[in-house]
Amino acid sequence: PPSIFFIYPPPPNHNRLILGAWRGGPQPPGGGGGGGGGDRAAGAGAIDERAGRAHPGGIGGTVKLLLATRSVDKAREIAGILADAWPGAPRIVTLEEAGVPWTEAEEGLEPFDTFEENAASKARYFAGLTGMPTVADDSGLEVDALGGRPGVRTRRFAPPGRYPGLDQDEANNRHLLERLDGVRPARRGARYVCVACLVVPSSGTSVHFRGEAPGRIRSRPRGSGGFGYDPIFEDHRTVRSYAELSADEKNERSHRGKAFRALAEHLALTPPTLGGDGEA
Repeated sequence: PPSIFFIYPPPPNHNRLILGAWRGGPQPPGGGGGGGGGDRAAGAGAIDERAGRAHPGGIGGTVKLLLATRSVDKAREIAGILADAWPGAPRIVTLEEAGVPWTEAEEGLEPFDTFEENAASKARYFAGLTGMPTVADDSGLEVDALGGRPGVRTRRFAPPGRYPGLDQDEANNRHLLERLDGVRPARRGARYVCVACLVVPSSGTSVHFRGEAPGRIRSRPRGSGGFGYDPIFEDHRTVRSYAELSADEKNERSHRGKAFRALAEHLALTPPTLGGDGEA
């Protein structure tokens, strides 16, 4: 069935979210449950208590939303964004709370060339396993001087084995800085991109929400907060790295904050069971 695609924030001269058709989309591979190699090891305790807690199962009397990630940092960030954006946000259920064990099938859920397709692949996969309304996201960094790379390959940008002794985030940052060595500050423009996909099995609908955050890549890391490329990604408004921003500041400006606030706005306009025909 067709999906609905939300762009957030709205362009100038538009006073509401823009809707556009996005048809087709990937079919998730078969196999067991999970959420991707880099997303492993999230625990139930990572969820922000403001977003509520729930036991696995169907929607029942309290609306529950399955968050298809195993990343502790991402789960905490998304739960906080939804809680701040909408006090009536659904109770967030992690994959662990829903009793979905990790399997190697998760490694094949993001083989596509667009954030939209990868997010849809993960959301449909876990919605199919659990029967629950499910949201998944794919996000990444697009660097102008690299023609938009690393893009959907952001999480594994550094070549395997190139930087022994560094974890994946550190290796990715080192590799990006090496690729941009000698590039003038004016040409180091970049943007974080996040596309979230909500799949509602009961209605067969899927909805996409896209957020972008402009900035540039610094010549050296700064700050101790955040994760991923945050120490070298400079916010264009504050001229501070994302690793120097507080959690609230980052959520206000970030690609993920924009995408998931659009999701919260959509959920606020739909029936409490997240049913309906997927139209806003």
